Formats: sequence, C-alpha cells, structure tokens
Amino acid sequence: MSRSAHPAGPRHADVLPEGHYSAPPADLNFLDPKVWSQTVGRDADGVATVAGLDVTSLAEEFGTPAYFLDETDFRARCRAWADAFGKDADVFYAGKAFLSRAIVRWLHEEGLNLDVCSGTELATALAAGMPAERIAFHGNNKSEDEIRRAVDVGVGRIVLDSFQEIVRVAHIAQSLGKRQRVQIRVTVGVEAHTHEFIATAHEDQKFGIALAGGQAAEAVRRALKLDGLELIGIHSHIGSQIFDMAGFEVSARRVVQLLAEVRDEHGVELPEIDLGGGLGIAYTSDDDPREPHEIAKALNEIVSRECEAAGLRTPRISVEPGRAIVGPSAFTLYEVGTIKPLEGLRTYVSVDGGMSDNIRTALYDAEYSVALVSRTSEAEPMLVRVVGKHCESGDIVVRDAFLPADLAPGDLIAVPATGAYCRSMASNYNHALRPPVVAVRDGEARVIVRRETEEDLLRLDVG
Repeated sequence: MSRSAHPAGPRHADVLPEGHYSAPPADLNFLDPKVWSQTVGRDADGVATVAGLDVTSLAEEFGTPAYFLDETDFRARCRAWADAFGKDADVFYAGKAFLSRAIVRWLHEEGLNLDVCSGTELATALAAGMPAERIAFHGNNKSEDEIRRAVDVGVGRIVLDSFQEIVRVAHIAQSLGKRQRVQIRVTVGVEAHTHEFIATAHEDQKFGIALAGGQAAEAVRRALKLDGLELIGIHSHIGSQIFDMAGFEVSARRVVQLLAEVRDEHGVELPEIDLGGGLGIAYTSDDDPREPHEIAKALNEIVSRECEAAGLRTPRISVEPGRAIVGPSAFTLYEVGTIKPLEGLRTYVSVDGGMSDNIRTALYDAEYSVALVSRTSEAEPMLVRVVGKHCESGDIVVRDAFLPADLAPGDLIAVPATGAYCRSMASNYNHALRPPVVAVRDGEARVIVRRETEEDLLRLDVG
C-alpha cells in the first residue's frame, strides 16, 4: 500500500509502532532459494557464492556496488517459460525489465521472442542479432522515426496504443510499401492488486484504448479499413508484480468478448491475443509466486473456456514475462559504510550505492530481502533500514529487515531479486556512476555492461 505524505516530513511519518515488522528469521545466514538465483550458496567459510565464485573475490575484481547476473538461472527461466507455453503460443521477454546485447543473444539461443518499447531498445535488439520478425514494439507515444524504423526492418508486430497511432503506423507502412502486422492494446477495466504506478488496466491511465464506451471496438473498425495494417489481434496488460490470476481471468473474458463482437460485426476472427506480463516474483520469503507451468495452464484454460462459450476458435496466446525471468536471476552487492543506531527505532545501515542503482523502493515502496554475504554470524538479529549514500531521506534500499548485530563497516551485504528494473532505471543522481552488470556462469565472470567512469560522465557534459 502506498504511504501518504506526512506534514512533519518523511522521518516522522515513518516512526512505526512496535511489531509493525515481521519477526526475524530463524537463521540470518540462510539464503532462501525462493529469492536467490539457483547457483547461490555459501562456501565452507560461510562466504556467499554464485556460480562457484565467492562474493569477496567478485567484489575485489569488479568493485561495489555491482549487479551479478546468474546466466544459468536466467537461461533456465527462459526454458521454463518456453516449455510451459509450448509451440502453440509465443513468449516475448519484456526488454524494459533489463536489456543488453548479451541478454538478447541468450533469448535468441533459448527460443524466446523480444518485446521492446523504444527505438533504442529496438536498436539494441537488432545489434545483438534478434530477428526482426521475433520483435514486438510497444509504447504509448512512438515517434514517427521509431515507427518508420520498426516497419522498415520488419518487426513482427506493433502494438497500437491510440487512435492517432493507428493512422500514423498505417501511413508510414503504406509509404514504405508494406503491410504492418499490428495488435490493438485495450484497457479492460481490471483493477490489479498492485501499486498504483504499475497497475495498467484501469481506465484512468495513459496506456491503451478503453473497452468502455465502445472505443476499442471503434479502433478495430478503423484498423480493419486501412490497407497499411494487418490486424492480427488484441493486446491486454493489467499491471505488474501480480500473484492473483483472478485479474487475468476477467481480462481474458473481456478480450474474448471483444473478439466475438469483431466476428459478429466484421465476419473476422482475429487469430491472436496477448495477455501481457506482470507476473510477480519473490522479493521476500513471504512472497508466493506461481511457476510458469501453472500460469500457462491457467491462462490456456481461461481462454479456451471463454472462446468455447463464445463460439470462437481459440486464438494463439502471447505472454510477456520480463521481471519473472530476469528479476530472480541477479543480486546487487554492496559494501557497508556507516552504521547508525537510533535507540528505540532501528539501525540505519548505509551502503555505497542506493537509489541511483535501485529506485524501486523509493518509487513503489518495493520490498526486498538483504543478507550479510562476506561471512556468517551468530550475533543477535537487529532491525535495520538499508539506505544509500545520496542526499535524499527517501534514499532507501531495504525499508525494514534484520541483519546480525555485529555488522561492521567493510562487510558485504547483498540484495537479491534485483535483475528487473534496477539497472534499467538506474540514474546518475548526485553524479553517481551506474554499476556494472557482471554475468556469472560455471565458475567464470564477465562484464556484460561495464561500470560507468568519470570520463563517461564528463564526455556528455560539453560545457
């Protein structure tokens, strides 16, 4: 739930009553596989390892803060999604979660498609060799240059987000002598149980064309009349970090109802529906996400049932997991700097990163886990707030967690499940240098996105 502003400011608004937090875990040294990637563990000395590499050695080689991406885990999650949906459906990785040329190559090799939402994401995909026909292009305000490039290279689909865009894409496609495959993104009026800023299917927001008032039906009419467009289906996305399938059931029912209306009015059965992504992951041990095969089974059953009731052929389903693939595959490694106990409240643990490498806690009130990883400890648990080094009182990485009471400056701590949206949304606030992304696999580590340098920062400042 979003916290309200407090007239006395953020410090006073956050003084919470005794017992507001969960009890400390039974073992502070336990690295729960639910929230850590599959090759993470501890060695005989108690130092955390990933892909057989210990974090102290990784910190010495690559510095902190840094994101460490478990390639084995990432690839396994790609295969799990592909296997769950099979050959009669399409899985598009949502590139906005985290995109790099290495990621694109892994996706290509594992048989997944790619969803992009900007011209530069498209450029990254093409530079890394993703076939254009396996790319979907999203966005609520695509520029003419972005559309032209997408049509020119032959992307597999463009998701239309407004009446203006229907005409714009059709005109550009015709000017290039092409017929562009498109889907229409509709807002289905489903209130997903998630943060306001990541709920995307209620009507009062910027994405899509509303089902309400017949707007989506009108968008279909217009698209079907334009020679530059091949309308292949309807797209719906209800939000992010969702555990409850009930919202998808309502969404699918309303999308299928629209397909039936299209058939009845135009004599056309659109062959595809895209139900988006947004499936949640475990950021803490309390989270209980669904496995890909469970999601696939549920979605297929929902769509098949609704289509049978409407007398429609079952369309080809697409889904767009991003966070669900890359989120659990990475952790962020920090070095502890200052430790500041506040009697009767908590202890503030400051690290060498912060909101410049993970804005999600400040932006969404996102919850994370944290662990001491450079050693084990038998000390008593202490309630902590892990904060960054930036000049903002809202610079919080982990709002409330427990770490050993003997935590000291120089210790390494790590926050799991930071593969999605952390590096993608990283900034240069306070002129911070964005951390590297280091891929680890089978005892080897390599930089796939290097750490920024002062030279990088100053090169853009032309004075």
